[in-house]
Amino acid sequence: MLRYIYGDELNAFPKLRDTMFRDRADQFHNRLGWEVNVTSSGEERDQYDVINPLYVIWQHADGGHGGSMRFLPTVGRTMVNDHFRHLTGGVRIKSPLVWECTRFCLSRGAETRVSAALMLGGAEIGVGFHLKHAVGVFDSRMVRIYRRLGWGPTILGSDGEGRDEISVGLWEFGTPVRDRLLKKAGISAEVSKLWFERAFGSVDLPLSATG
Repeated sequence: MLRYIYGDELNAFPKLRDTMFRDRADQFHNRLGWEVNVTSSGEERDQYDVINPLYVIWQHADGGHGGSMRFLPTVGRTMVNDHFRHLTGGVRIKSPLVWECTRFCLSRGAETRVSAALMLGGAEIGVGFHLKHAVGVFDSRMVRIYRRLGWGPTILGSDGEGRDEISVGLWEFGTPVRDRLLKKAGISAEVSKLWFERAFGSVDLPLSATG
């Protein structure tokens, strides 16, 4: 199932919290070789995890982490503005209608549909919070994933070549995108809405682009 959890709520889900940060270390440090900070307990955390981001997390039936990503409003500190402004021509992306998405992570052996479910969670945030776009930094390996899911970003700028290429992109929110991701993830609109409302209460979230 999908969980929407703010940083200051993570301690209520210790197994989910710990396995998420350990899976992040496994993916970003061990598998991808990124220069990230790994704690003595084998967890990957950074300076943005302490400013109360909103996490979208796929939770396995045993309570463990299957995949996750992290959202922050661009009116505050973000990775794009702090470290990757050279990819946007020096332009600071700052709007209450644009949120940054980072740390897209999948646990080892995660089902194919987990990627779609996470993207669905992002789409639900956009529709439910009446946002316009998500912005994020991604590497070349993610292009294939976004393309397969049918929700590719508009590229604002790139640097590097081949597997080392990184880009900044914008994703446009909307119910048509969310409806496509519902099908990709194999999740009904009713169930997805229930998961969202468990976190945020009753919202005016349409069940489909036409409903």
